[in-house]
Amino acid sequence: MQMAIDANLDLVNVAPQAKPPVCRIMDYGKFRYEQQKKEKEARKNQKIVDLKEVWFRANIEEHDYQTKFRNVVKFLNDGDKVKCSVRFRGREITHARLGQKILERVASEVTDICIVERMPKLEGRSMIMILAPKPH
Repeated sequence: MQMAIDANLDLVNVAPQAKPPVCRIMDYGKFRYEQQKKEKEARKNQKIVDLKEVWFRANIEEHDYQTKFRNVVKFLNDGDKVKCSVRFRGREITHARLGQKILERVASEVTDICIVERMPKLEGRSMIMILAPKPH
C-alpha cells in the first residue's frame, strides 16, 4: 500500500478470491476512462438489425411488384430483416393462394442474398413471411 502511495497511484484488488489476493498498482481513473472508451467504440461498430416491412396486394400488377421487390433487395443489402406481407381486403381472403404465390416468388428471386426466416403464414387478414440477410 505504501508503494502505491509513494507512486501517487491506486492499489486495485484484481482477484480477491485468489490465495493470496492479487493487487495491482495503477491509475484507476485512467483505467476506467479507457474501459469506457473501448465500450463506446464497440457500440459504435455494432450493427443494429431493423425489421423493415413491405406490403404487397393479392392482385398486384407487375410494375408495382417490381418497385416493392427493389425495396426488399435494398433493405436486405443494407443488412436489415424484411417482413413481406400480403394484405387481403374484402373477399380477397378467399384467394389466399394468390398471396402465397407472390411471397414464394419474392423468396425464390432473393435466395442468393437472403434466407427465409419464416415461411409464408396466414395471420388474420394478412399473410406474412420474414427474410433475413445472409451472414457474410
